[in-house]
Amino acid sequence: MRRFFISITVLLFFFILILPFSSIVIAAFQKGVGPFFAALTRPEAIHALTESLIIVVNVVLLNTVIGILLSLEIMRGTWISKWLRPIINVIVDLPFSVSPVIGGLMIILLFGPNTILGMFFEQMGVKIVYSLPGMVMATVFVTFPLMIREIVPVLEELGITSEEASATLGAGPLRTFFQVTWPSIRWAVYYGLVLTIARSIGEFGAVLVVSGNIINQTQTATTLVYQDSVDNNIVAANSVALLLGLISITVLLILEWMKKRREDKNHAH
Repeated sequence: MRRFFISITVLLFFFILILPFSSIVIAAFQKGVGPFFAALTRPEAIHALTESLIIVVNVVLLNTVIGILLSLEIMRGTWISKWLRPIINVIVDLPFSVSPVIGGLMIILLFGPNTILGMFFEQMGVKIVYSLPGMVMATVFVTFPLMIREIVPVLEELGITSEEASATLGAGPLRTFFQVTWPSIRWAVYYGLVLTIARSIGEFGAVLVVSGNIINQTQTATTLVYQDSVDNNIVAANSVALLLGLISITVLLILEWMKKRREDKNHAH
C-alpha cells in the first residue's frame, strides 16, 4: 500500500510539474538556440523584463517595511484588543482567498481615470491605473501577506520578555528593535523576501487587469507570455516562460539554502 501511494505521488509530480516544464523547454528550443535568444532580446521582451524587475524591487521594499511594521503592531500593539486581532488577521489573509483579478479590479474601481482618487492623482501628475504605480499596488496586494505570515509566528514565539528587559535598561524603541527584535526575526524577513520575489515575478491576473497590457508601455514578462500565446508566437512565449521558470526555481533554491544554513547555525549553537 505504501508503494502504491508513493507511485501515485511520483506520477502526480511528473504530470503536474516535470512534464509541463519539459514541454516548455522543448517548445522554447524547437527552432534552435538562435530563435530562443532572439525572443528574449527583442525590444518588447527587454521592456517587459525590465518592467518586471522594477515592480519586484518596489514590491520587495514596500513589503519589507509594511510587513515588519504591521507584524510588530499585530503582536505588540497595545491598541489591538483580543477581538480585533482576529479581524486584522482575516484582512491580512484576504489576498490568499480573493482572486488576483478581483484585486486588480478593486484598484481600477478606486484609482481609475474616472474616479475621484484617480482624477486627484492625475491632477498631481501621477497616473495610477494603466501605469507602473497601479501595477506595483496590484502586486503588493497579492504578496504582502507572505512577509507578515513569516514574521508573526516568530514574534509570537519570541514573546516580549527580552524587549521589556531592554526597555527597562533604558534602550529606546529603535535600539530595542535592532539589538533584540531584529536578530530574532531576520531569518523570517529573509524568507518573506524570497517568497515575495518568487510571487512577484509570476504575478499575472492582477497586473493584467491594472496594466491594460500595453506593448512597450505596461507589459510585464508574464503578460508578454500571454500576449505571445494569443498571437500564436509559441517559441517566444515559451522562451520567456522558461526564463521566468528558471528564475523562480533559482529563488526557491536560495530559500532552501537559507533554511539549511539556519538549521546548521542552530545545531552549531
